[in-house]
This record gives sequence, structure tokens and C-alpha cells, in this order.
Amino acid sequence: MAAMNLGYMLSRSAAAYSDHLAIIHGDLALTYREFNERVNRVASAFRQLGLEKGDRVAIFSPNRAEILEVLFATWKAGLVAVPMNFRLHHDEVRYILNHSEAKVLVYAGVFQDAIGRIAGDLSATRIAVCLDELEGKGRQAFQTVLDYRELLEHGDDAEWVELVDGDDLAWLFYTSGTTGRPKGAMLTHRILLLMTLNVCADIYPFGHDDIGLHAAPLTHGSGLYALPLIAKGGTNVILAAPSFDPETVFASIEKHQVTVLPFMAPTMVKRLIESKARTKYDLRSLRCIIYGGAPMYVEDLVAGLKAFGPVFAQIYGQGECPMTITGLSREEHDLNRPERLASAGTARLGVQVRIQDNDGNELPRGTVGEIAVRSDLVMKGYWRNPEATSDTIVNGWMRTGDVGYMDEQGYLYILDRTKDMIISGGNNIYPREVEEVLLRHPAVQEACVFGIPDREWGEAVKAVVVLRQGHTATEEELIAFCRDRLA
Repeated sequence: MAAMNLGYMLSRSAAAYSDHLAIIHGDLALTYREFNERVNRVASAFRQLGLEKGDRVAIFSPNRAEILEVLFATWKAGLVAVPMNFRLHHDEVRYILNHSEAKVLVYAGVFQDAIGRIAGDLSATRIAVCLDELEGKGRQAFQTVLDYRELLEHGDDAEWVELVDGDDLAWLFYTSGTTGRPKGAMLTHRILLLMTLNVCADIYPFGHDDIGLHAAPLTHGSGLYALPLIAKGGTNVILAAPSFDPETVFASIEKHQVTVLPFMAPTMVKRLIESKARTKYDLRSLRCIIYGGAPMYVEDLVAGLKAFGPVFAQIYGQGECPMTITGLSREEHDLNRPERLASAGTARLGVQVRIQDNDGNELPRGTVGEIAVRSDLVMKGYWRNPEATSDTIVNGWMRTGDVGYMDEQGYLYILDRTKDMIISGGNNIYPREVEEVLLRHPAVQEACVFGIPDREWGEAVKAVVVLRQGHTATEEELIAFCRDRLA
């Protein structure tokens, strides 16, 4: 039914909140009526260009309003979005385009030269849409080349949402490729609809009066969390700056009266915390900062709560189970419960989480092992990669590759990735445990712990630290500090 199509969420909000601002990006401001009309035009143009249901549309651009338009147009037309990190090397872009067999590439003009270098190596991509005005050389690389203005003129704005099944693909979410070639997690309309409902139920109750600021990439976490904002008729402010800058974020919060930062990586949050004392901007409108992508250190969270108040909400998820494995609510970010701040919260609604050994056997509470997930929110599998799918989803449980343990109350504590674990003298050592201790030293601002080869021990534990300005600490002092606090 059409209601299962993610595009219907925009149609619904456009009917209910037609004159409410949907998107703000620099000088651009679109109401829900205007946003929906532009999306309908792009969806119509895609179909008029010969795209058929299930065809893939790739997106390669820094944050801008058109990313959200193309995402929803893709879904309304029954197509599949393939958003790519704009920081990828052009060889990685070539691989993803060929692996996904994307028929269309939508890209920012700043990447014109890079796209030109790979155009002749693409097996399926025949239509290119540049988000900026094209010059002559940009029109020679593909069979059909348009700029975005021409694409909008090509379609019509009649309301229309393609009928899809809930199990039809909506988003191919390509992993970072840290363990080899990127893998495309297959996310369906049903998975992303369930994710949207779950976010509103478990993490933050998005509403019509919410104004969200997107500072992280819309092609990944922030784009996923644009869905609940759009579903509830909220406003999406897209940061105009090309890179992350705390002062720009603070200025945008004050200017637009931002209520929520829909998705922030811990590194971003740490930079906001460190800059908060120096800013003179009014941040009282801010209700929630949703962070995830990696665990935050307890010392950083404590500093954040003291600086911003009880506005933090943590999500733990992966592209394979989008943004939805466990969560730690704003209420549970309690300075009086520091042990809870070290956790990633409890299993989200509709999600089962367990700790298991290498053979897939569930381990008792308090035992360290691999985190596994079972849910209707888990990906359909990896696109054109059955071997990786069977290695990752075993007997209905998705192996996350993360190591952790669960306490008696069901709170999950993430230690590290399985590949980051250090084995020294037969002992398993998790870098995060050492990093947490180092960060408690008053002179240490940042710490990174890793293993290096050692003939006697197999691996030796090493740390790189950044000291706070005006502070000093010797190597011996820091080692003694750790010795007093670690096994």
C-alpha cells in the first residue's frame, strides 16, 4: 500500500502543515508545500527518464537541501537510494556505483572533475544529474546529463506515491569499508518506517514544533534522523558551513531557535562541550542532542551534562540495524548514576540484544562477548554479497562485530570492536577501558589506546595522549595512574 512507502510521510506532512517551514539551508527556505511539490517533480522526472521500480539512484554531495529532495523523490517513485559519503575517494565512488548498478548519479558540481575521471568505467550509470549549473565539459560524460534545475522542469508536481511492498528496498546503506570493500546493507521501506516510529517512542518525541539542525552528513545518520522530523512536520535546518565548526552550530541554534540536534558523532559533541564556555550565543531553545556512532567517554558526558544540562540522548546502532539497537534516554543521563553513563542503554522496542561467544551461544549477564541483535529492524542482507550476509546473520541473530557485556538490568556496555581488542600475554585488553582511566587524569584531554606487535607478549599496549593546555604529565606518571586503577 502507498502508506508503506516512506514518501507518503512527506505527502502526509505537506497536507497537514503545508505552510510550515520544512527546510532551511542558507538563504533557501521551503515550506512543506514547496518541498513536496519539488519532490514530486523530481520523482516524475525520474520515471519519465525511463527508470523502473527498484532501480538505484546514487547521491554524492555535501549537505544541502537537494539531498532530502532526492531521497524522498526516489522513494515516491519506487526507486532505491544509494547515498554516498562525500569524503570518499573517487575509486570508492566508482566501486559503489558499479556494485549497486546505480542507473542515476546525482552529484554536487564541486566533484565534476572526479566524476569525469570515472565516468568511462561505470557499467550501469547512464544518467547524471549535477546539482549545480553544468558547463559544456560536464555534459559529455554520460548518455543523459542534466543539471538539477532541468530535472525539476522535466517533471510535474502532481501528487503521487508509487505502491510498494514493505519489503521493497528503499536505501542501500554502504559501510565505511574498514574491513575491505564497502558492503551495501539492504534497508527496506518497512525497516525505515519502524526505525522512525521507534525513534519517536524511545529516544525523542519529535513534534511539529521541533527544529532540527543537521551538522552531520545527510547521506548517513543525520539523513536517517531527518525521517522522524519530516514525518512529524518539523523543520530541518541544514548547516550551511562546509565543515563542522562549533561556533557556527551555536550561531545557527540561536538564529533558528533549534530544539534538537538529530544526530551527532561523539567527536562533534566533545568539540561543542569544549567550546560551550567560550560562546555567548543563547542556546536555551535546545531540548535534545542525540549522539551515537561510537561510545562517549564518561568524563566527556559528565562535562557535557554540566555544560548543557539534561539534553543528551544516546543511540547505539549500525547501518545494518539503522540507528536502532539500544538507547540511553535523556532521563537516564544522570550525574548521580555515573555507572549508567558508561552504558549504551537498554534494548530498543522491538529489538532483542544478547551477548554471545564465537560459536553463537548466549553468555550469562556480566560476561564479555560479541553483541548480537535480532529484530525486524535488521537489514535484509548485504546487496549482492550472500557470503557476507551468511557470516553476519546467523540463526536469525546479526553479529555486530562489537564486544561488550550486559548487566543484570539489561544495560549494555560496549568495550570495543572485536578487531580492536588487544591480546597481550593471553589476556584480552579492551582499549576503551584504558582510555576511560587515562581521561580521568586532570592533565589528559584526549587519549587513544592500541596494540603493537611484541615478541614476548604478542601485543603490547600503547597510548597516545593529548595534554590539556597549561598542564604537564610524564610518561611514568600516567603509567602509574593507570596501574592504580586497572588490573
